[in-house]
Amino acid sequence: MPAKKNKVDIATLEGEPLFKETCRRIRVARTLWEAHRNKACRGEREKALELYEKLTEEQKQRVPEVLRTWLRYRSEKYFGTGRKGNGANSKG
Repeated sequence: MPAKKNKVDIATLEGEPLFKETCRRIRVARTLWEAHRNKACRGEREKALELYEKLTEEQKQRVPEVLRTWLRYRSEKYFGTGRKGNGANSKG
């Protein structure tokens, strides 16, 4: 029998569990991005951003800088709303 997955209800998270889940989601998104699984990465990144917006300023400062940078800036270059494609496959 497969192991049970712990489903986390992100709507009810607060405090330390919210902080830990946010960092976990960012790490998962980065891993997917490094594995070139962009569609899966986009979904995880959106969930991570949603959680990140719920954090207090103090908690946002506690998120490791590498994760914050990736979530806010570097990934925006690849997954931002103005992104059209990679050049080779773009038609417009």
